Amino acid sequence: MSIRLSLIILFLVFLSCKDTNKQAIETFNPALKPSALIETFRYQPHASPWISAHRGGVGIANYPENCLETIKYVNDSIAAVFEIDVAKTKDGVLVLMHDNTLERTTTGTDKLTKYTFKELQEFQLVDDFGTMTNFKIPKFTDVLAWSKANNAILTIDIKKSVDVAEVIQVIRENHAEDISVIITYDMEQARKAYMLAPELLLSVSARNQQELEWLLKSEIPTHNMIAFTGTKLSDTSLYHNLHKNGIKTMLGTLGNLDKQAEAKGDSLYIKWQKLGIDVFATDRPFEAAKALNIMK
Repeated sequence: MSIRLSLIILFLVFLSCKDTNKQAIETFNPALKPSALIETFRYQPHASPWISAHRGGVGIANYPENCLETIKYVNDSIAAVFEIDVAKTKDGVLVLMHDNTLERTTTGTDKLTKYTFKELQEFQLVDDFGTMTNFKIPKFTDVLAWSKANNAILTIDIKKSVDVAEVIQVIRENHAEDISVIITYDMEQARKAYMLAPELLLSVSARNQQELEWLLKSEIPTHNMIAFTGTKLSDTSLYHNLHKNGIKTMLGTLGNLDKQAEAKGDSLYIKWQKLGIDVFATDRPFEAAKALNIMK
């Protein structure tokens, strides 16, 4: 076989594979109605800020992180977005869990993936102070159902053991598009999530001007984005440029910035809002909400 003929065959095979992949994506992604969150989180000047409760709520006595009862408890007092972590059990059930192992947040031991969902129900969730509660590791579908019924918005952090396509499928099966945001950490993850679910709002990383430029040059429309700007303050020009492109900003005050507010006064949340922050991802949801006057 001549080299020329071999190259032609390889080129035709490449085109065939490309068309097959494109067809698979289009089959998995029918033209669906855009999530209501795309409009809800479009940047508008002078709009009220949002609180995002890290891991559904942390540091709350008798209420563990990534726990449905904790989400309900926080939701009773403030209108919050709830950041949750989704992992997968040995038998393929999607559950809420941040760590790979069980010791810190439950009465169990060893890796989550060594247990079936039924086996995990033998353990109790533990709060951040080491107190055992009566609460159990929840199924992702149960959290979706409650959130949909109560119009509570979830930002979904997908752990490495879980494929984003699987989470998107569950969101669609439960008709939870209007309360679900997919968290991504880099351009590769953002592109994949957008290709699979162009109807969903994405949390994308824009910690500096370079990352913003990458996003603006990508195929992802800006109206599909809410920008996570990191866990430290950026130059206000970044927030201005994000707003100029219609993108809301999210600052991770969890960690050092929350500690600053606790030590120096919760009025710091107001100061940061005036700098250009629209959403506060925080370990202190009650205090931040009170300072920003967004309690229920």
